[in-house]
Amino acid sequence: LDTIESLFAGLPNHLILRAELRRLFQWLKEKGVTAIITGERGDESFTRQGLEEYVSDCVIMLDHRVTEQTSTRRLRVVKYRGSTHGTNEYPFLIDENGFSVLPVTSLGLNHNVSNKRISSGITLLDDMLEGKGYYRGSTVLVSGTAGVGKTSIAAHFAEAACKRGERVLFFCFEESPNQLMRNMLSIGIKLEPWVQKGLLQFHATRPTFYGLEMHLAVTHKMVNVFKPDIVILDPINTFVVGDKEFEIKTMLMRIVDFLKSEQITALFTSLTPGDGAFDNSDVGISSLIDTWLLLRDIELSGERNRGLYVLKSRGMANSNQIREFILTNHGVKLREAYIGTSGGLTGSARVAQEALENAEVLTHKREIERRKRELERKRKELESQIAALNADFVLEESEAVKMIKTEQEMIKKMEQNKMEMAVSRKAVTRKRAPGNLKKS
Repeated sequence: LDTIESLFAGLPNHLILRAELRRLFQWLKEKGVTAIITGERGDESFTRQGLEEYVSDCVIMLDHRVTEQTSTRRLRVVKYRGSTHGTNEYPFLIDENGFSVLPVTSLGLNHNVSNKRISSGITLLDDMLEGKGYYRGSTVLVSGTAGVGKTSIAAHFAEAACKRGERVLFFCFEESPNQLMRNMLSIGIKLEPWVQKGLLQFHATRPTFYGLEMHLAVTHKMVNVFKPDIVILDPINTFVVGDKEFEIKTMLMRIVDFLKSEQITALFTSLTPGDGAFDNSDVGISSLIDTWLLLRDIELSGERNRGLYVLKSRGMANSNQIREFILTNHGVKLREAYIGTSGGLTGSARVAQEALENAEVLTHKREIERRKRELERKRKELESQIAALNADFVLEESEAVKMIKTEQEMIKKMEQNKMEMAVSRKAVTRKRAPGNLKKS
């Protein structure tokens, strides 16, 4: 019956009208007919006559609310006899696919977790996260000041996921998809081929186009339709309009809980004011984040360079180093952390300091080589002297051996001459007996 007011418009007497309404509801129940009846809301009651909600088994209230010039449709189950039901307000959509209700506020903290790891698309960033990247199904926040490369890191993550054959849903709140794809080409990231293959889908809208609940509903619906493995929201702080911190935090908490329940890895980017605290997010969801990458400007020696470090990463050991990263024609390149006595240096200051250190090392190496050459020269001199002494010794030894041999030959010759003289004098050359000596 649509609407019940039209059915009883000809009954001006309210007593008769209420009696007829009661009789109609009773007749429908006796016939066993499931009836859906629409009615207008009263000034001080849920219905125009104030009776329909009492005789009905289920009452659903629809509301179309305008807040700060933005409208949002909401639905609430006021009562449902014989059944437990949610009592919160739920946003709903009326679009080309009809009427869809998204009861995301009923999610809890009982979602499953995964031990699988997925790459961030940047090798040195994965090295800072145990060399394995993010946990699948986790929530990653990339925050930093304007122009530090938050969207570039998100694009790297999206490209790496598409290369693995995964589906990526990319929500843009500041740039059109064509503009984002064109800008990413300047650093060597080609996203358009993945859009054509159906692995990457963009959804671009201004944050002020919908209310917070409607953004939540649209996100829920697109995730259910596209079935992504990765969801990127760039950036989330654009929802901050006026004094709505609690509402924004609640909305993002619902998105995080919903994505975790679906085992979808989420990456959010957030703009940090240049004069604010770097370790604080404007939307107050830092406690919901599993991995938080903080990008910051490093101003030194008249230069502005970029730095990245892992503020936190639950469930894994992570690096505590601040890495300088550069946007090149081939994407984001992280540099190894500077290790030296001059503290953290980036840009030309690091290059100059490394040049000084290299020059100092080169000087020490040259001194080492000079000392080695001097030592080698002395060793060769010593070896030359030893060789000369050995040569002299060999010569003297040879002469001495010859002299000894000559002297020995002379002694032998003298013995021979003596024997010859004894023979010539007829001397007895053999030994005589003692008796013979006395006789003679």
